[in-house]
Amino acid sequence: MSTRVRMAPSPTGFLHIGGVRTFLFNWLFARGSGGECLLRIENTDTSREVAEAVEQIQRSLEWIGIDWDGETTFQLDRMERCGEEARRLVEEGAAYEDEGAIRFRMPDEGVTGWDDAIRGRIEFPNAELEDVVLVRSDGRPTYNFASPVEDWLDEITHVIRGDDHISNTPKQIRILEALGSRLPVYAHAPNINGPDGKKLSKRHGAVSVDEFRNAGYLPEAMRNFLALLGWAPDGETTLMDRAELVERFTLERVGASAATFDYDKLDWMNGVYLRSLDPSAYATRLVAHLREQGQDWPEERVRAAAPLVQGKIARLGEFPVFAGFLFGDVEPDHALLDPAVLGPAADALEDVEPFEPEPIEVALKALCERLGLKPRQAFAPIRVAVTGSKVSPGLYESLALLGRDESLARLRRGAAAAA
Repeated sequence: MSTRVRMAPSPTGFLHIGGVRTFLFNWLFARGSGGECLLRIENTDTSREVAEAVEQIQRSLEWIGIDWDGETTFQLDRMERCGEEARRLVEEGAAYEDEGAIRFRMPDEGVTGWDDAIRGRIEFPNAELEDVVLVRSDGRPTYNFASPVEDWLDEITHVIRGDDHISNTPKQIRILEALGSRLPVYAHAPNINGPDGKKLSKRHGAVSVDEFRNAGYLPEAMRNFLALLGWAPDGETTLMDRAELVERFTLERVGASAATFDYDKLDWMNGVYLRSLDPSAYATRLVAHLREQGQDWPEERVRAAAPLVQGKIARLGEFPVFAGFLFGDVEPDHALLDPAVLGPAADALEDVEPFEPEPIEVALKALCERLGLKPRQAFAPIRVAVTGSKVSPGLYESLALLGRDESLARLRRGAAAAA
């Protein structure tokens, strides 16, 4: 029987990055074994909010490069079948009615266990397992019934999910056995903690796919980073493209200990991916990101500025702060301005021809000699006056891209303001 896994998000809000990591494990396992990966929405109603959440889930998965086989299915579609199976279990004595609901009859003695593909042998004393409700009095199946029923009907071979589901597994195993289903292989992936060692949450920063996308992370960098949260191919390899991840992923290399979401490492990895892009491709990604964020800056100028920032920013979302001076006025800190430098700098640049980086560099270095200052001393107030910041792309390139008229105007305004 070929491998078949499922991703089964609940449409109760944004898709948490921890859930995406678990979906990625499912996808890598399925694709690496030539199997199928299904997308099942575990809903119990058809409200507009569910439709919006489903769209966000699908958009997030597609952005990060996770696809699925066949149509997206919904738990609600099988409510009638769940009711039929629950009544069959009652007839067979495996379940019973209780105040309008139907409960599963758990054994009182022995243990229920399984060989977890990640955690090894796990067992629960049956005496500790309650008679779980299968169908509520209003006819809606519970998660612990609908989920195994769908795993059975979908012929799921491997259930790869977060370790918060470990307590559900013995219940679902008993239900599957009563239904007459073969048992899937269970694999419970570790939690993801924040840098403080506590479970990843909003207090640590971005946690939804949309937030990371809006911040300017590349999907291929996010995919690579998430794959390494709890899994490692050899303890050494870090950067892997999509094909290599698929080829090398195994459940045996997934650890049982909680993984740590290291935002600094993600920034580093994203920066590596950004710097590796062809300059034209980088500019295209930058333009697309700015458009997604509602920025309508001229594409030609964005593309011209792209080479100035490619080696300096770790996220595309940093571009407006780093190079926004090219697209609007700046408000420099007057305390950082020096009229004894800014006025002469404007005069020195006024006759530079052509107004390009190399001639600008020659003129400014000659200015330093005349003023008896080191470049670092002279260039600091020039940079602040022109860009509004102590940190910016290369000064010569920034001046050239900004243009002679605007550069001179900012230098003279800065000189006047600091006088």
